[in-house]
Amino acid sequence: MKYEELLELTEDELLTKEKELKDQLFKLRFQHTLGQLENPVKMKGIKKDIARIKTLLSERSLGTE
Repeated sequence: MKYEELLELTEDELLTKEKELKDQLFKLRFQHTLGQLENPVKMKGIKKDIARIKTLLSERSLGTE
């Protein structure tokens, strides 16, 4: 997900999206442990999306956006 797309979301939507991504990352880690993960690069992308959301939320809480 691109940063510009995240800017359009509200704080509640961002928190919901973060929770969904964390759940998805958990499932991917579980698949990776079992050796069933087809695309391990997907984990890296999800981690980056979570970091983008956390950065945006902290910017908004500080009022620096």
